Amino acid sequence: MSEPRFGPIRLLPGPRRGAYPFCHSVFLEGAGVLIDPASDRETLARLRRDGRVRAIWLTHWHEDHWLHLDLFDDLPLWISRPDAPPLADLERFLDAYGIPQQRLDMRDSFRELLETQFSFRARRPAGFLEPGQVLRLDSVTVEVLHTPGHTPGHLAFFFREPEVLFLGDYDLTPFGPWYGDLHSSLEETAASVEKLRRLPARVWLSSHGAGLFEQDPGDLWESYLDTIRVREEKLLDRLTQGPCSMEEIVDAWIVYGKPREPRLFFEFGERAILAKHLDRLQEKGRVVCEDERYRLL
Repeated sequence: MSEPRFGPIRLLPGPRRGAYPFCHSVFLEGAGVLIDPASDRETLARLRRDGRVRAIWLTHWHEDHWLHLDLFDDLPLWISRPDAPPLADLERFLDAYGIPQQRLDMRDSFRELLETQFSFRARRPAGFLEPGQVLRLDSVTVEVLHTPGHTPGHLAFFFREPEVLFLGDYDLTPFGPWYGDLHSSLEETAASVEKLRRLPARVWLSSHGAGLFEQDPGDLWESYLDTIRVREEKLLDRLTQGPCSMEEIVDAWIVYGKPREPRLFFEFGERAILAKHLDRLQEKGRVVCEDERYRLL
């Protein structure tokens, strides 16, 4: 992918179509604002050497959105208030993902990954991006959109003059939405996607996958949200075969389709997302958990 520009808005593609551990970045020319520094490291380093970056914004706290933040540690960092705490402490970061304290093997593995591959260090923002805030930066007006669900403080950005909407991690990829963190929400995820869908944009940017839509994504909105329904139907189908432990549910690979490596990482994701569905099904009275096994009612 090239580096598409829409007025002062520049999309910086991440390697491998922005697949983890990368994402696509957005750079606001003139204003010097870089959003989510986890795209191509050499491109970001060149912007840094040229002195063109003056501030860093994050859509949310996940590590694949600040992979190269070490290049800009002396610059002011801005994020939403709810998403700041995980960046301030590595143990709180692991807690926010919902990794149990007693799972020392998992915590040790994730801790090593964050310290080595992502150069995690405690970071505190210079200030907070507030929901509904309208910022006039150089030649562009930015509307800060609170879009919770993926994380409690996930932000999207609507650039008014060029009518460009940055969706962040509501990326419209075939995988569908992620809502597996401790404080993620299925319902808020769906509501945020619907909110973004209604905005009068003419260009849509996203953090992963295609990264750029110059025509209304159309059916992609529906198929993206429909992933939630499909996951739940597959889970219910698995439970029609009899009561299951969480380990047996994870082994069905409903979310990822098949075992993937590193297995510990993907097993965690499988468990985290399906736990949200199980919680919702229990609240609806469709599933019960007895003796650590889930069964249909």
